[in-house]
Amino acid sequence: MDRQARRLARQFDSLARALPPLRSPIARLVAPGAWPLRVPAATVLVVGGLLWFLPFFGLWMLPLGLLLLAVDVPRLRPMVTAALIRGRRWIARRRAVRRCARK
Repeated sequence: MDRQARRLARQFDSLARALPPLRSPIARLVAPGAWPLRVPAATVLVVGGLLWFLPFFGLWMLPLGLLLLAVDVPRLRPMVTAALIRGRRWIARRRAVRRCARK
Protein backbone atom coordinates (compact mmCIF):
# COMPACT_ATOMS: atom_id res chain seq x y z
CA MET A 1 0.00 0.00 0.00
CA ASP A 2 1.50 3.34 -0.99
CA ARG A 3 1.71 6.44 1.16
CA GLN A 4 -1.36 8.13 -0.30
CA ALA A 5 -3.50 5.01 0.12
CA ARG A 6 -2.45 4.77 3.79
CA ARG A 7 -3.26 8.45 4.26
CA LEU A 8 -6.70 7.91 2.73
CA ALA A 9 -7.27 4.87 4.96
CA ARG A 10 -6.44 7.01 8.02
CA GLN A 11 -9.03 9.57 6.90
CA PHE A 12 -11.67 6.86 6.58
CA ASP A 13 -10.73 5.60 10.07
CA SER A 14 -11.05 9.09 11.48
CA LEU A 15 -14.42 9.54 9.80
CA ALA A 16 -15.62 6.22 11.22
CA ARG A 17 -14.49 7.25 14.72
CA ALA A 18 -16.26 10.61 14.41
CA LEU A 19 -19.50 9.02 13.15
CA PRO A 20 -19.92 5.66 14.94
CA PRO A 21 -23.30 4.80 13.34
CA LEU A 22 -21.64 4.97 9.91
CA ARG A 23 -18.72 2.70 10.85
CA SER A 24 -20.24 -0.43 9.29
CA PRO A 25 -21.37 1.20 6.00
CA ILE A 26 -17.98 2.89 5.63
CA ALA A 27 -16.17 -0.41 6.17
CA ARG A 28 -18.42 -2.10 3.62
CA LEU A 29 -17.88 0.62 1.00
CA VAL A 30 -14.10 0.77 1.47
CA ALA A 31 -13.60 -3.00 1.31
CA PRO A 32 -11.35 -4.05 -1.61
CA GLY A 33 -14.04 -6.00 -3.47
CA ALA A 34 -16.76 -3.35 -3.13
CA TRP A 35 -15.89 -1.32 -6.24
CA PRO A 36 -19.11 -2.33 -8.09
CA LEU A 37 -21.04 -0.64 -5.28
CA ARG A 38 -18.57 2.15 -4.52
CA VAL A 39 -18.10 3.63 -8.00
CA PRO A 40 -21.82 4.11 -8.81
CA ALA A 41 -22.46 5.47 -5.29
CA ALA A 42 -19.56 7.91 -5.67
CA THR A 43 -20.80 9.00 -9.08
CA VAL A 44 -24.32 9.62 -7.78
CA LEU A 45 -22.94 11.62 -4.84
CA VAL A 46 -20.72 13.77 -7.07
CA VAL A 47 -23.56 14.49 -9.51
CA GLY A 48 -25.89 15.21 -6.58
CA GLY A 49 -23.30 17.57 -5.14
CA LEU A 50 -23.12 19.44 -8.43
CA LEU A 51 -26.90 19.86 -8.27
CA TRP A 52 -26.69 21.46 -4.82
CA PHE A 53 -29.15 24.19 -5.71
CA LEU A 54 -32.02 21.69 -5.99
CA PRO A 55 -34.02 21.01 -2.80
CA PHE A 56 -33.16 17.33 -2.34
CA PHE A 57 -29.44 17.53 -3.06
CA GLY A 58 -26.74 19.30 -1.14
CA LEU A 59 -23.18 20.45 -1.45
CA TRP A 60 -22.21 17.93 1.25
CA MET A 61 -22.57 15.17 -1.34
CA LEU A 62 -19.63 16.36 -3.45
CA PRO A 63 -16.79 15.77 -0.96
CA LEU A 64 -18.29 12.47 0.12
CA GLY A 65 -18.48 11.29 -3.50
CA LEU A 66 -14.92 12.41 -4.18
CA LEU A 67 -13.77 10.61 -1.05
CA LEU A 68 -15.33 7.36 -2.25
CA LEU A 69 -14.00 7.87 -5.77
CA ALA A 70 -10.47 8.44 -4.42
CA VAL A 71 -10.38 4.83 -3.24
CA ASP A 72 -10.39 3.69 -6.88
CA VAL A 73 -8.72 6.67 -8.60
CA PRO A 74 -5.17 7.11 -7.25
CA ARG A 75 -4.74 10.56 -8.81
CA LEU A 76 -7.53 11.95 -6.62
CA ARG A 77 -6.04 10.69 -3.35
CA PRO A 78 -3.57 13.53 -2.61
CA MET A 79 -6.11 16.27 -3.28
CA VAL A 80 -8.97 14.59 -1.41
CA THR A 81 -6.93 13.67 1.63
CA ALA A 82 -5.38 17.15 1.82
CA ALA A 83 -8.83 18.72 1.63
CA LEU A 84 -10.14 16.37 4.33
CA ILE A 85 -7.26 17.18 6.64
CA ARG A 86 -7.73 20.92 6.10
CA GLY A 87 -11.46 20.55 6.73
CA ARG A 88 -10.97 18.59 9.93
CA ARG A 89 -8.45 21.16 11.20
CA TRP A 90 -10.83 24.00 10.34
CA ILE A 91 -13.66 22.29 12.26
CA ALA A 92 -11.35 21.71 15.24
CA ARG A 93 -10.35 25.38 15.28
CA ARG A 94 -13.99 26.49 15.10
CA ARG A 95 -14.90 24.21 18.00
CA ALA A 96 -12.00 25.56 20.06
CA VAL A 97 -13.07 29.14 19.39
CA ARG A 98 -16.64 28.33 20.41
CA ARG A 99 -15.43 26.66 23.61
CA CYS A 100 -13.34 29.71 24.50
CA ALA A 101 -16.22 32.06 23.72
CA ARG A 102 -18.52 30.18 26.13
CA LYS A 103 -16.16 30.60 29.06
